[in-house]
Amino acid sequence: MVAATRALYKNAYSGLSKKTWYLSLVMLVNRSGTMVVPFLTMYCHIKLGFSVVQSGFVMALFGGGAILGAFIGGRITDTWGFYPLQVASLLLGGCMFITVGYLQTYISLCVGTFILSTCNESFRPANSTAIAYYCSEENRTRSYSLNRLAINLGWAVGGALGGFLASINYHLLFWVDGCTNIVAALLLLKLLPFVKSGSKRIIPKHTDVKLSPYRDKIYLFFIALTILFASCFFQLFSMQPLFYKTQWHLNERFIGMLMALNGLIIVAFEMILVYSLEGTKPLTTFIRTGIFLVGIGYALVNVLPQVAPVAILSVIVITIGEIFSMPFMNSFWIGRTAENNRGQYAAMYTIAWSVAQIAAPTFGSQVIERKGYSALWWLLAVLCCIASFGFHLLGKYAKKKK
Repeated sequence: MVAATRALYKNAYSGLSKKTWYLSLVMLVNRSGTMVVPFLTMYCHIKLGFSVVQSGFVMALFGGGAILGAFIGGRITDTWGFYPLQVASLLLGGCMFITVGYLQTYISLCVGTFILSTCNESFRPANSTAIAYYCSEENRTRSYSLNRLAINLGWAVGGALGGFLASINYHLLFWVDGCTNIVAALLLLKLLPFVKSGSKRIIPKHTDVKLSPYRDKIYLFFIALTILFASCFFQLFSMQPLFYKTQWHLNERFIGMLMALNGLIIVAFEMILVYSLEGTKPLTTFIRTGIFLVGIGYALVNVLPQVAPVAILSVIVITIGEIFSMPFMNSFWIGRTAENNRGQYAAMYTIAWSVAQIAAPTFGSQVIERKGYSALWWLLAVLCCIASFGFHLLGKYAKKKK
């Protein structure tokens, strides 16, 4: 049994290019400092004294900046390449994290957060394009999963350390987040030589791929469903930490450990799950299953007792749903691209998540203000069911178009 398990893990990680591993290492260093975003609403509300709605708006502005950053990043990636943009984004984002830590007024923090997000999130389209550049079509999903593993391992470290640092001084979060961005940029320059994008071309199998993602009807439907799901998923990092702090009276260290648990589960199980499932069923089958599980995870908070183990169980179920859905969502959109338009597709996918970063704290805080936390968790469960059914329809439609 032990030998079989060891072989499964070995096979799951084998066959990936050295540069894919290097890129994931850069991501690991970068995300090990991810501390500001999961604690931003708590920082605004508890440390700076902003209202719940104001705190949600600051978080929404992070999403607004991410939209602009993703749009710019996609254009730059297709025009000048993914390599220089990754370096510039990491350096600028690192400097901005440190700067924003010194902003204390509501207006200045709103402006600073928007600029920070614009710089920081322009990295995502370039990074997504870089993964596709360094991997083969056969191990594409696993290459993206390895990158997600690095993100979530870093998230686990950042979440746990962030909870500890927040209990001491919230300003330490901004310094650590900024410094890890800068170190990641230097590591990228050291490990991966400069490449000129466009020297490797990956032609998708789909015959209906358009030159522009804005004319790809299947992709537009996919993006709409992604926004709906992501708006629900982001409550895990925006409103739920505040809920656990103010309603269940859990401390920052425990909340940080919950965020770390999310990342550790992904690190332990996502790669072998993707390896075992990839190619066995249509991508949308796994996506819709995962989204449904996320909805169940939110509902558990309402139907079970208000104790710490329930918070742990909710995070576990939501994380399992994330593992089933997100790696295959990456494979779905990248499979519709060619080398010359991949940056724009990546930008649009990033924008979808950025729109959700705005929607999640905005509608989440409004629902809380008017109806309370319980209403929000029920609403999220319903919306996840709708998104899950939408991906079921998308799968049928995409199959007919092949």
